[in-house]
Amino acid sequence: MGTGSQARVLESPSDRLILETAMSGRNQTIITEFLLLGLPIEPEQKNLFYALFLAMYLTTVLGNLLIIVLIHLDSHLHTPMYLFLSNLSFSDLCFSSVTMPKLLQNMQSQVPSIPYAGCLAQMYFFLFFADLESFLLVAMAYDRYVAICCPLHYTTIMSPKLCVSLVLLSWVLTTLHALLHTLLMARLCFCADNKIPHFFCDISALLKLSCCDTQVNDLVIFIVGGLIVVIPFLLIIMSYTRIVSSILKVTSARGICKAFSTCGSHLSVVSLFYGTIIGLYFCPTAGNSIVKETVMAVMYTVVTPMLNPFIYSLRNRDMKGALGRVFYKKIFSFCI
Repeated sequence: MGTGSQARVLESPSDRLILETAMSGRNQTIITEFLLLGLPIEPEQKNLFYALFLAMYLTTVLGNLLIIVLIHLDSHLHTPMYLFLSNLSFSDLCFSSVTMPKLLQNMQSQVPSIPYAGCLAQMYFFLFFADLESFLLVAMAYDRYVAICCPLHYTTIMSPKLCVSLVLLSWVLTTLHALLHTLLMARLCFCADNKIPHFFCDISALLKLSCCDTQVNDLVIFIVGGLIVVIPFLLIIMSYTRIVSSILKVTSARGICKAFSTCGSHLSVVSLFYGTIIGLYFCPTAGNSIVKETVMAVMYTVVTPMLNPFIYSLRNRDMKGALGRVFYKKIFSFCI
């Protein structure tokens, strides 16, 4: 009699719903933090790599800050090219700061965790500054195109209004793109596995951990994310195709050298930035391992922002001249 009544009670739709909810609650756990597994480094080598990455991060911060300060202080550098360069240096500084401090902290921590909200924030700012760098490289390529292919109309075309508009457009587009991916990620559920085999909250790594349907996220990444990378890269290629064709028409060897020196720094940065991204995301191989992907991610998140200040300062006569003028003024005023 008791068994029959119990069976009838469980047959009630409301009781079945309560039972299913209780069972699902026991089988699922709400993720409040993720564990960043970090770099594949042996324990005895951890202190060595910590010192190396700390030195690289400090070099990145100081080098990019130096470029920003020089452009701000030297009136000779108040031109469209250096407006874009100062924004690029700021983007590099922030891009590295999104991942490096947390990586350094986790290398010294027994539990390399990051809160759920902190992980989403890191993903947002990583996408934001990566996209911003991409758009700024396009603006710099267009500036070089106008300077070499339309030198007589340079000041008219590259007006202060256009330059500021290009920078603002870059900031707005990157904000919207990063926000779109972050909101789509926030709607996903994470049930049990919270271990990220990376040193930061990479969007692809998070999607692999989700326990619900990610088709919308994958579609948006394929369409919007692809456009954000492919279109700027194609625009840069088109600009430099026109630049090279114009340079080859110059009969003077001195003119050719001057034109190539003007574009050399920018081309170096473009090659470093897009080379690693295309190699990692657009040319995957069957043998791609977590170690290989991590090393390539280190290249464009750590190495490239560190090298950019050296590329621009060592290969750019304007930057070297500005460095001499600023330090000369400081020393002269100190002596007086």
